[in-house]
Amino acid sequence: MLIMQLVMLLWSYFSVVLTDPGGVPPNYRPIVDEERGDVDRLTGSEFSSLTTSEPTHARIRYCRKCNHIKPPRCHHCSVCGRCVLKMDHHCVWVVNCVGAQNYKYFLLFLFYTLLETSLVTLSLLPYFVAFFSDGEIAGSPSTLATTFLAFVLNLAFALSVFGFLIMHASLVSGNTTTIEAYEKKTSPKWRYDLGRKRNFEQVFGTSERYWFIPAYSDEDLRRMPALQGLEYPSKPDLDSQEF
Repeated sequence: MLIMQLVMLLWSYFSVVLTDPGGVPPNYRPIVDEERGDVDRLTGSEFSSLTTSEPTHARIRYCRKCNHIKPPRCHHCSVCGRCVLKMDHHCVWVVNCVGAQNYKYFLLFLFYTLLETSLVTLSLLPYFVAFFSDGEIAGSPSTLATTFLAFVLNLAFALSVFGFLIMHASLVSGNTTTIEAYEKKTSPKWRYDLGRKRNFEQVFGTSERYWFIPAYSDEDLRRMPALQGLEYPSKPDLDSQEF
């Protein structure tokens, strides 16, 4: 059990590290609904707004640092020095940005890290309890000290990762990223919140047998543009509202 979880943990970890989170394609132009002017409306201090030739069209997001138009839900990473699709944050632990194309792998890395550290903590618990008992304890002082330290470190990691995973589970359920959760505080409604089931599928895909591995089915990649990070479905009744 521990070996299998360790394999999944390492697979997920290297998938996060080695997978590009998604960059803006060269000569990118937003897809605009000519009748409704449907483009992304988030604004921020790092970009200026461009107006289209049609007065009904909303603002088009533009990055001053990269000098190109930004797709919906895209943000500039000052560490990477480029715009990242559906950027969540830059993670020093994986030496990479967490974005549209590796967010699932990051969540699986957290999940398997939690399982691994929890199982190790439980396996060491009897030795930890025995450490404080009055009876004789087998093993050398160095072995006992190592066991005690391993228990404390694994417990600390398990608790911290659990809290981090709960936070991201909340973000996934609302179809937001860490950055968007901060930005939309002034907005009463979030246009990309499609309900918990569809929000989950926007990150993990619709194929259940792929939910717990750092990969997507070919069918999901073909029919779900959100997994590529450029197009996202939104609530029709909110498309015309300004955020």
